[in-house]
Amino acid sequence: MNSAQDISVAAIIVAAGRGTRAGTAGPKQWEPLAGARVNDHTLAVFTAHPAVAGIVVVLHVDDMQLAPDGARVVPGGASRAASVRAGLSALDGTAARHVLIHDVARPCASHTVISAVIDALEHSAGAAPALPVSDALWRGAEGRVIGTQDRANLYRAQTPQGFDLAAITAAHAAFAGDAADDVEVARAAGLDVAIVPGDEDNIKITYPADFARAERILEARHGHSRR
Repeated sequence: MNSAQDISVAAIIVAAGRGTRAGTAGPKQWEPLAGARVNDHTLAVFTAHPAVAGIVVVLHVDDMQLAPDGARVVPGGASRAASVRAGLSALDGTAARHVLIHDVARPCASHTVISAVIDALEHSAGAAPALPVSDALWRGAEGRVIGTQDRANLYRAQTPQGFDLAAITAAHAAFAGDAADDVEVARAAGLDVAIVPGDEDNIKITYPADFARAERILEARHGHSRR
């Protein structure tokens, strides 16, 4: 049993983006994937986790009618940070002490990663999964290599990123502009963020080829296609 099962944890699924790089006719979160939609797979992972007590899905205003049955949804904003703030506002007044913020485009997140983030919140105001960079890194310009970059202490960030709910709500309220992720917002507010092991399968669907890879991961995990 997860050692943090007694912590009241809520999750925010950020699903208001348009995903233009994915090459799909519409937003990637509504595209079919292994017998369901991308959004449905992502939501199912958090719904099934025993430590997650409630979920808020943040949707684009044009997508509200596409929400899964029974899901608690709120409209997002003009940026990712604005959408996260909308999700945090929806948790105001709830019993949640901690929140997990997750990108809908990561439908292959595992319970192992989610539990690691939750456990780390017992000792830190924030926690996020990441993988150490193992490849050589170049700097480039105009299609040519112009230098190299030391990869020591560099990580590839993933979600869900977990936080003390009150602390990350205050951090977002004080943050100006958009941010790459919620760790950037937390760090700007001086919050400590622990790194927990990420998962190579916890991919973010960004480009057309990522759909096939995500489908292979999901079908291998479930033992068969859901179609």
